[in-house]
Amino acid sequence: MREIRLNSILDNDFYKITMQNAVVKLFTNEIVKYEFINRGKHQFPEGFAEELRKSVNAMAELKLTKDEKKYLKITCPYLALPYLDFLEGFHYDPTEVKIEQNGNELKVSVEGLWYRTILWEVPLLALISELHYEMNHLERQTNEEVISKTVEKAVHLTELGVPFAEFGTRRRHSYKVHRLVMDALIQDKKSTFTGTSNVHLAMLYNVKPIGTHAHEWFMFHAAEFGFKMANSIALENWVNVYRGDLGVALSDTYTTDVFFQQFDKKFAKLFDGVRHDSGDPFEFADKTIAHYLKNGINPLFKYIIFSDGLNLEKVEEITNYCRGKIGISFGIGTNLTNDVGLKPMNIVMKLISVKGINNEWIPTVKLSDEKGKYTGDPKMIELAKEFLRIS
Repeated sequence: MREIRLNSILDNDFYKITMQNAVVKLFTNEIVKYEFINRGKHQFPEGFAEELRKSVNAMAELKLTKDEKKYLKITCPYLALPYLDFLEGFHYDPTEVKIEQNGNELKVSVEGLWYRTILWEVPLLALISELHYEMNHLERQTNEEVISKTVEKAVHLTELGVPFAEFGTRRRHSYKVHRLVMDALIQDKKSTFTGTSNVHLAMLYNVKPIGTHAHEWFMFHAAEFGFKMANSIALENWVNVYRGDLGVALSDTYTTDVFFQQFDKKFAKLFDGVRHDSGDPFEFADKTIAHYLKNGINPLFKYIIFSDGLNLEKVEEITNYCRGKIGISFGIGTNLTNDVGLKPMNIVMKLISVKGINNEWIPTVKLSDEKGKYTGDPKMIELAKEFLRIS
């Protein structure tokens, strides 16, 4: 069996880079834990843990190249120069990753300083996904079929007249398929394709790297400062680091309703828009538009990035509903990078706890707009719901 390896330290989602920059600046001593969650109840073949360990160990050899550093410096001027120097000297430490297999069940966890461990999540999921198809000898569609399907999707989205980006690193079929998809997406120069969340591929294909922050940014702040203040302090810290750049706020870590209570006029004006990642997209659009109007802001000057389990039909429905009401854009993940005739994996990796000042572990939780997506310690979930008055 061929060994699965990453090709670049930048083969990661851009929001991991942007969050790491902020963590290096603000939270250098914080220790955290992440845990792999097998939502799809996938079965892993014998020897999977050993192969994954080989791939993880190989990541220690990855290093930011001079060309990659130059690319980040020119393309992302809001990334601090000391951070780029740090990243140039950064190496993955495989001892931070614990991998166990019991029969067909896989356990993966990461523990260590947040500014170091923050980069593990996305590549680990991508490696698990690719190894799953490789070790189960699952045959995908041909390269020509993958390219043809992707071109068809890009044409349809361009005809709709909506900007869209590729967000599919974490659950891609494989690096090879990811490259085929990117090959297809850049073919039409008139396309409304705007870029990719994958920094390595953004550099290779000369497109925009796209991303701001993830749920873990808010989950950490809740563990550190309490549920009541999590959204506002997380947003304030983001503004203090980026001073108006990277202005898309993720809204659903503790439900959209709670988020908008703290997304006041200052934040509503300063951030370019918000990202939808769970729950009914039409209800979310209505709430977002109403919130901007309430604060005297024309919603057409702002936008929503929709990124929750999108396919072409869903994109078209959302577009028809929102057109003329608010700006819109789409981040499409698995439907682009793992639409190869096989069942995509349903796997995630989440920040599960933060070490407090007394060396006790404080569990983190996420209460998205879709209750089935609640993650974290059940007692802490109930506590968060009580504090935030979520029924």
